[in-house]
Amino acid sequence: MMKSEMTIDRGKGNIDLLLASSFKEIAAQKPIEKITIKEITDMAGVIRPTFYNHFQDKYELLEWIVKEELIFPMKPLIKEKHIKEAVTDSMNVMLSEKVFYTNANKLSGQNSFREILFMAVKELLLSFIEKEEFEKSIPYKWLTADVLASFISEWVCYAITQWIDGGMKIPVDEIVGTFIYISYHSILELMVPSID
Repeated sequence: MMKSEMTIDRGKGNIDLLLASSFKEIAAQKPIEKITIKEITDMAGVIRPTFYNHFQDKYELLEWIVKEELIFPMKPLIKEKHIKEAVTDSMNVMLSEKVFYTNANKLSGQNSFREILFMAVKELLLSFIEKEEFEKSIPYKWLTADVLASFISEWVCYAITQWIDGGMKIPVDEIVGTFIYISYHSILELMVPSID
């Protein structure tokens, strides 16, 4: 059932949510690369110019969804050092929207879900790294906060996209536990069993 443009609140946030909801509903039925802006606006009950007042294209809308659903809710938890809860909540959102995130994960190329997720995670990490302090404490000039954030983002995005590709069958607690375990152990500890 289409929503009448006359009956919705025209606030930017509400329109963004309406467009995102319509996009996700359509994405549950067909590949994202085949979704048109007209389909999104028709489902939302708004005119095409309304979409372009909010987003450049459907990939920018996908980026907005990733940030709104997965990234921004993590910030207050991370700030309070509740990393496990932040990651768990985010992955549970993906699990609850399994069809959408599975279809999103099929996107490849420059506007891929993986690329969008990578940039969002990197941005999140950089917002918490004290750049100057970090770079003062590292003896290698090439190892900047940006490089570290990119490295961690690559690892996180690889694990998440593999989890999605596998049908999200591994329990969220197990994936998050793996993240935590790897984060608190050095590569040498993980590669070489301890010798007693």
